[in-house]
Amino acid sequence: MKYSQELIKELQLKAIQVRANILEMIPPGKVGHLGGSSSIADVMAALYFHTMKVSKTDPKDPTRDRLIMSKGHAVLVQYACLAELGYFDRGELGKVKTFNGMLQGHPDMDRTPGIEAVTGSLGQGLSVSLGMALGLRLDKSASRVYAILGDGELAEGQIWEAVMAARVFRASNLTAIVDWNGVQATSTTAEIFPIENLVEKWKAFGWNVIEIDGHDMVQVLEALDAAKAYTEGPTAILAHTVKGKCFPFAEGKAKYHNASMTEDEYKVAWECIAEMRREVEA
Repeated sequence: MKYSQELIKELQLKAIQVRANILEMIPPGKVGHLGGSSSIADVMAALYFHTMKVSKTDPKDPTRDRLIMSKGHAVLVQYACLAELGYFDRGELGKVKTFNGMLQGHPDMDRTPGIEAVTGSLGQGLSVSLGMALGLRLDKSASRVYAILGDGELAEGQIWEAVMAARVFRASNLTAIVDWNGVQATSTTAEIFPIENLVEKWKAFGWNVIEIDGHDMVQVLEALDAAKAYTEGPTAILAHTVKGKCFPFAEGKAKYHNASMTEDEYKVAWECIAEMRREVEA
């Protein structure tokens, strides 16, 4: 096996902790984006705790890799990772979306260490990521840029402008990761704005395309390594995921795109976290 069982277990436990951190930020009665944050948690754990070059002491390390949360409403999952890196006091998790907190409802690079861009107006993050990637190349930097996109976000035309430009400029230091969970704010993507033949579309635009199960840690690591190894242009990782993954009451449901949990649901969520830990540690 290319990756040791110890590494896989470590990253699986990190993904569980990331989901636990998400729960800390949105206790019962507090509205938050549980669904789209938990769906991409496994990929984010692999990025921040294995694949990406990041400093645990300096979030502005010039040699760092960059991650842009284009689907900025799901920034809770990024905060969850940054907390694990120690970029801010864990007490900030309880102050999400408050005037006194540094963790706002969408990414704010001026308030939060480790955030690279202000995002959340959907469709813009890939353009920002491409600009960063090309700038790093001009500086002869070995750093890479990762853009996290939502599948509902792909209805935005600016995404496809950036897709075309990235291929033209052969931005091989850019990886786009699509959180392909099939559910957006109010219903399924198939009902609201179906985009068929997604894999073929990205390939037609000239990208290196890798399709994976976004909850299979081995597949995630293999895809990220393949993206780093590909030097002819940009790579798109299309990750099949489940909205609200690991929380049964929320899985696949548009209701939990941005909602509050009841006391009972919150209790169930923590029970799920405990059960997942037991399964991985067994």
